[in-house]
Amino acid sequence: MRTVMYILTTIAVVGLAFWAYRENYATQQALSDADRLHANIRAAHARLAVLRAEWAFQNRPDRLRDLADLNFDRLGLLPLHPGQFGQVDQVAYPQPPSELLPITDPVDVSTMNYDALTGADESEEDVE
Repeated sequence: MRTVMYILTTIAVVGLAFWAYRENYATQQALSDADRLHANIRAAHARLAVLRAEWAFQNRPDRLRDLADLNFDRLGLLPLHPGQFGQVDQVAYPQPPSELLPITDPVDVSTMNYDALTGADESEEDVE
């Protein structure tokens, strides 16, 4: 019987060692994948910072004004005048519904009127 226990224990130890070996390499692979993802995220943040800087450089008001002046005839742009903007009272806001749904059977959900509805005060006085 001891021999069988020694064999089963040896098999269990070998099996657990194999499992630990596989888990170790799976963990190392997951860590390297996470490091690679972090590097990709850092690179994406750097690219995004460059793109934001380029966008800010391209959208400088003096540069856009010069481009609009150079291409004024070709684009058919018209100068802006204050009369081209609308007034706040000219904005059409949606009207609230004129008729609300009627409440036919209201239900009191508060406990403030519970005693009055059930007559709990009278029954307590009768008990005393």
